[in-house]
Amino acid sequence: MWARTRPLPAQNPASSRDHIWTAVAVGLIALVPIADLFVPDDVHLAHALVLPVALIAVFVGPRRATFTATLAVLALVAAGAERMTLISESVLVQLVCLMLLSALLVAVSRTLDRRRHELVGLRRVSEAVLRPLPQRAGPVSIASAYRAAEIGSPVGGDLYAVARTADSTRLLIGDVRGKGAASVADTELVLGAFRAAAHRQSPLPELVASLEGSVRWGLNEPGDAAAGDAAERFVTAAVLEIPDDEPYVHVVSCGHLPPLLFHEGSVTALDATDPAPPLGLGALADGGYTPTTFPFEPGDRLLVYTDGVTEARDGKGEFYPLLERAAAWTGHLPDAIVRAVTSELRAHAAAGLDDDMAVVAVRRDEPRPAVVPEAVAVSG
Repeated sequence: MWARTRPLPAQNPASSRDHIWTAVAVGLIALVPIADLFVPDDVHLAHALVLPVALIAVFVGPRRATFTATLAVLALVAAGAERMTLISESVLVQLVCLMLLSALLVAVSRTLDRRRHELVGLRRVSEAVLRPLPQRAGPVSIASAYRAAEIGSPVGGDLYAVARTADSTRLLIGDVRGKGAASVADTELVLGAFRAAAHRQSPLPELVASLEGSVRWGLNEPGDAAAGDAAERFVTAAVLEIPDDEPYVHVVSCGHLPPLLFHEGSVTALDATDPAPPLGLGALADGGYTPTTFPFEPGDRLLVYTDGVTEARDGKGEFYPLLERAAAWTGHLPDAIVRAVTSELRAHAAAGLDDDMAVVAVRRDEPRPAVVPEAVAVSG
């Protein structure tokens, strides 16, 4: 009879790190009353007890900080008792100061711990909302990069997604008005609508109309605290469709920046001939959504991006010249293009980005030769 065994739980690196920090703190605290036996009477080490409490408060958490603070107070009491000075004015002042500082450090630790939990929750949300793009979709190679402007936030108001139909690859890039964590709900709304509809065989204008309807309804949903500001909430977006068997790309621009086409050593901005208003403001559109078709041959590359790239400023206040810099990347593959954009942005905006940033580079690969089965001789 086979016995069913329960797998051993994986060791949590954070838990191991907490144990190490706690051991270090306890060791430092234990050293104070011991060292106090060997130093002159006019030398006091009580101030050193604050250090382990501060370390645990910052790097571990409030519970262990409280435990460490209690040990520190007991160590000070022990040191005072050893010298027969426990009730002296100096020791009492040190004791009160240590207790007050420890209480302050525990309060700070609670705030830091709450922030850590919020970031963990936000990361989990971001993993579900902004999924990593595949490296390949049909005959298209893909590379992407994302950076939220809000420090510590993994997702903000920029978005991208890829979907496959039976005979094409569809790509969405967008920019929710606003930035940082406050725009995550609208980001989730747009991405959910795209993923629900993009894989269907409906024409591209119908897909964008479906996105517009979902976004407008979502931004005006009853119970939404910001629904009254729906006129100020919108999403600039570009939806691209790359047919598998045709050397073209179809683009519907909803107030978004034009893609860049890399073709035979040159870079061209693909300006839509009939752009539409941003998603959420579709009531302003007169004739629906009309795609603009551009050549997109095997070996060509496309770069789509948000205004976090083009509006990044250097120390002099000058914008990042994307089109000018892109001329040096005409021979790059998608991942090299993305690396070039992100590295140059870090150098250009050394003080940090003021807005969320997303870039996606795609390449139409050479068609793969069809595999013809070898003829099998059949003897009669």
